[in-house]
Amino acid sequence: MTHRARKRFGQNFLHDPIVIRKIMDAIDPRPGDHLVEIGPGQAALTLPLLQRAGELDAIEIDRDLAPRVEAACAGHGALRLHNADALKFDFATLRTDARPLRLVGNLPYNISTPILFHLLDYREMVRDMHFMLQKEVVERMAAAPGGKTYGRLSVMLQAWCEVERLFDIGPGAFRPAPKVDSSIVRLRPRPAGSVDIRDPALFGEVVRHAFAQRRKTLRNTLKGLLDSGRIAACGIDPGARAETLSVDDFIRLANGAAPDSLPQ
Repeated sequence: MTHRARKRFGQNFLHDPIVIRKIMDAIDPRPGDHLVEIGPGQAALTLPLLQRAGELDAIEIDRDLAPRVEAACAGHGALRLHNADALKFDFATLRTDARPLRLVGNLPYNISTPILFHLLDYREMVRDMHFMLQKEVVERMAAAPGGKTYGRLSVMLQAWCEVERLFDIGPGAFRPAPKVDSSIVRLRPRPAGSVDIRDPALFGEVVRHAFAQRRKTLRNTLKGLLDSGRIAACGIDPGARAETLSVDDFIRLANGAAPDSLPQ
């Protein structure tokens, strides 16, 4: 019996063998890797991942798909299937030894940004992440300052990870075919201690406020967090707009907003 893709789960199932092989080559799974797949769907990536690495944790929210994934992968390696919502899943529970996690997935496009922010909480235990996402989202993730696609998502991800857009995938590689193009992106968390963000929560607040009203200047968007004097003290023009700032500029702003940065 064919499984009907469910819109509420954002399901579009990958089926193109050429695309699957290209994704496998990009991930390059090896025996001993601790792979974690988010949303295995109909096991298009799950099976080749298992065949190359020998073991895999998979997180699937759709209870009807879970037995199909298990049946497709039977005899091909150690599959540990978790019937759960990736948005609420505690990925730290998978870290049972010293091996870092390698995250993989065709993420539901309707909730891709919340999932990415959720995964940032586990960055110190992750080696890399390879995701298939809507092309427009990947463009925002990898965007440089100064363009319309550069925003909160760009800054939050690039502050903590190296973001690399790998290649695009057309709608025909999926069933049902989505109405948008897709892209594969690689994220590599930066080494612990290499990111000088003193208060991650405050950094997130500064970035969120700065981009909340893109047409306004920092002196307006950051009211309550930083006044014009403190913005200028960070070496940044209070009359600038968020989209013109680099990731390092935002880090300086967030560190300058910390209470312990006030002059004595």
